Amino acid sequence: MKHAALIALGFLALASAPAAAGDFEPRLSFAAEAGPRTVALTFDACAGGFDRRVMDALIAANARATIFVTERWLKKNAAALAEIKARPDLFEIENHGKDHVPAVTDAATMFGIRTAATIEGVRTEIEGGAKAIETATGKRPSWYRGATARYSRDAMELSQSLGMKVAGYSLNADMGASLPAASVARRMAAARSGDVVIAHINQPGRPAGQGVADGVRALAASGARFVKLDEVQTKSDEGAPVVVARRKPAAPKPAGSEIPPGAAPTRRG
Repeated sequence: MKHAALIALGFLALASAPAAAGDFEPRLSFAAEAGPRTVALTFDACAGGFDRRVMDALIAANARATIFVTERWLKKNAAALAEIKARPDLFEIENHGKDHVPAVTDAATMFGIRTAATIEGVRTEIEGGAKAIETATGKRPSWYRGATARYSRDAMELSQSLGMKVAGYSLNADMGASLPAASVARRMAAARSGDVVIAHINQPGRPAGQGVADGVRALAASGARFVKLDEVQTKSDEGAPVVVARRKPAAPKPAGSEIPPGAAPTRRG
């Protein structure tokens, strides 16, 4: 009897314990039609400034792109926002959050950045970014990409319930604006039809931006066609949960730090 009672208590403890920590890094792509190679360029504007090199290359190539902005970035880049808004034929503005806080509730930090930690914190991050974009553009965003591109399950479900699809990617071009220009250009030039490319447009002082500009030019020269996310039928694959070692960071990085999606926690963007 005593043994049976211990077993019952064990099952009860398992049933009441939280699931093993695991976060998701969704892969996003789209079904490209037959014909020229077609890619969706997406850019994150986490905080910081505006990369003129990237913008000029996009305009010169007549390249459509989806730009994910935070409220923090919007507050400091009014002129850049006006330029983006002036070309609705090329650019779509979507939600990167309020303060660039990871939409994660099962860990205190993600890649060293302090997370939202609670579902209400995630709601504040998503809705804060959405409201800032709606105020700035008159249109509520339909996509959300969180800081670090990692999400806990409940955060993804919340985003969907708020009317915003979670924007993953299939090709990471600049690893959080951390790669050398030549590497970024090669990665972008290798994009396949149906790829959703992620890069950054807010780091004018880093070499990666030159690589992004060169990559845009290389794709255009090859005859590639560019689309915005709202122009194609996308498909998202959440994949298996990514289990991250819950090591206590020496010093959490500020919310505006860029961390390359999929990179090791020690690597900064």
